[in-house]
Amino acid sequence: MRGHGESDTDAALLRAVADGDAAALATLYDRHAGWLHARLTRRCADPEVAREVLQDTFVTVWRSAAGHRGGEAGGWLWTIAARRLVDARRVQERAARVETAPMDVLGAEAPSAEERVLAGLEFGDVGTALDRISPELREVLRATVVDGLTTREAARLLGIPEGTVKTRAMRARAELRAALAQLSPTPTPAPAGGPA
Repeated sequence: MRGHGESDTDAALLRAVADGDAAALATLYDRHAGWLHARLTRRCADPEVAREVLQDTFVTVWRSAAGHRGGEAGGWLWTIAARRLVDARRVQERAARVETAPMDVLGAEAPSAEERVLAGLEFGDVGTALDRISPELREVLRATVVDGLTTREAARLLGIPEGTVKTRAMRARAELRAALAQLSPTPTPAPAGGPA
């Protein structure tokens, strides 16, 4: 193992992690865990879930560092963390369905508005509509909307120019609206008045 200092880039650290260097993972953790935890706690009312998601994020980094495309790791790490948070919410919702008493009655914290939206994105009409749009548009929408990345972070994560992210995001929103309209078409109103 070699020492890792501030001069090491995220890409170099991730290459070292891919080679099994635990010290490189520790350096990445020290560099990124603080802001990741802060973002997770803003999106999750349960501090224990936020801690578990943070831990799962770095376990995933350990296992899949070879899949990183290079450059800064921030966007990539946030994508992993956001998806782990959605997975954690799924597990909580399944457990809640099994329980006989509602969570609020038991005194547990109710899920935040953002948690409910993220769960709705995966399970509701929006999730179905997302599956109907092209993969390159869907990945931009997930990165910028679901994962909350900036255009610059999404561009780095996806390996495409920022302008392409913006263009694909506009096209994705239009296709998503069309797909949602097909899923739940609005009935056309009857014509007003009678024949002239």
